[in-house]
Amino acid sequence: MSTASAPSAKGSVDGGLFAGSVFAAVDIGASSGRVILGRLGSREDAGDGGPARATLDVVHRFPNGVVESDGGLRWDFDALFAEVLTGLAAAARIAGERGETISSIGIDTWAVDYGLVNTAGELTAQPYSYRDERSRGAVARVHGKLDPARLYATTGLQFLQFNTLYQLATEPDLGGLQALLIPDLIAFLLTGQRRTEATNASTTGLFDAVAGEWASELFGPLGLPKDLFPPLIQPGETLGTLLPGIAEQTGLPAATKVVAVGSHDTASAVAAVPAEQENFAYISSGTWSLVGLELNSPVLTEASRAANFTNERGVDGTTRYLRNVGGLWLLSECQRTWADGGYRPAIGDLLDAAAALPAGGPRINPDDPAFIAPDNMPDRIRAAARNTGAVLPDEAAAIVRCILDSLAAGYARTIADAERLAGVAVAVVHIVGGGSQNALLCQLTAQATGKPVIAGPVEATALGNVLIQARAAGAVAGGLDALRALVRASHRLDRFEAALV
Repeated sequence: MSTASAPSAKGSVDGGLFAGSVFAAVDIGASSGRVILGRLGSREDAGDGGPARATLDVVHRFPNGVVESDGGLRWDFDALFAEVLTGLAAAARIAGERGETISSIGIDTWAVDYGLVNTAGELTAQPYSYRDERSRGAVARVHGKLDPARLYATTGLQFLQFNTLYQLATEPDLGGLQALLIPDLIAFLLTGQRRTEATNASTTGLFDAVAGEWASELFGPLGLPKDLFPPLIQPGETLGTLLPGIAEQTGLPAATKVVAVGSHDTASAVAAVPAEQENFAYISSGTWSLVGLELNSPVLTEASRAANFTNERGVDGTTRYLRNVGGLWLLSECQRTWADGGYRPAIGDLLDAAAALPAGGPRINPDDPAFIAPDNMPDRIRAAARNTGAVLPDEAAAIVRCILDSLAAGYARTIADAERLAGVAVAVVHIVGGGSQNALLCQLTAQATGKPVIAGPVEATALGNVLIQARAAGAVAGGLDALRALVRASHRLDRFEAALV
């Protein structure tokens, strides 16, 4: 492994590129959320004539997770939104203490889930989680109305039983309601404006991958109202300003803008991949792993559908050609199960012990639907290993090594499939997100793919969120190449070679 690092801008930004302005990123994943202040230092602050440098300041962290409520697995959205307001209030206070102005707010979350809002603007119930099983039974009904091949030819969306269109098929009555995806629901409660951000719209199964618009011809056969979703908004466009009551609760000026970013967290993360060349693969590694390529147009072939690749909208009209692979949810659920039993080893100790084990141990399919719901994950992993004819010891280190070996193998298969289907040769793999901190996972991925792996930044999603806001404000110019150059100048990146050194 070799390491390259870049210093971060420090101190005041007065007189710099932002003249004291900062940007607030609301970044929420399936297991935790944060509110972050993003700042850019000027070229003068950098001291080397290079590009401006971005820094992030996490001002509020909070847990997130599904709860059993009203007969299913749901998100406690009321509590989630209260945490968002608490975080924005903390951001306003900290910015004020530094003499800064929060120029805008951007919101990103996980995809596919939604809340139903009535004509009075009231949320009718706490949103279901994609981990709830209710949509499983709707798949056959949807496919009985729309052939899966036709769906893919229009939407280019990977089949997952929890995609939005299958969830919607379980709703008893959608009359008079609108569906707001989770980041759009948060934005609505902040501004009173209803819009659907395009990168997240592309995960619903109701979005035309070529036209970049709602696939209106699909709504009728599925019995969905044509106005079920609000109109689309693109990353970088202003949604609105804060409602008076929100401004009062947070201490932010009512004129504070809410700007659409890549509201699907993976779209923001990919925008901040620090790539220097066109043909790269990315792994956004967190609860899930999103593994794929950035393309200029979708791949809608039957071979692509058979391989279950998805074509989702990226920032600046790009296509995120990827496949969902199981992620660090498997590890975090194992840790939770062990902790419930009184065993709480430090993650660093677990990884060291796993790294010391010999290669060639048992592997499982990390994206098997059997691992979606929360339960005793170590037992399920051992059972999956037995189903392959392998014996996985009960020791935690062996289970951790199995998870990481399996993820790395899954990453390698997915990248190879993407190269073949898109006709692209990849020279380097970028891992961003939480998994970029896991040196063992990064090294195993380099070995499995036979390609160098560049790890970092950890907070790619928040960086992409902030940089799209900054560009919308005129503080950053250029396309994705310019944004990525800024990321490279701002953050430490670690390189892992395919051969052990």
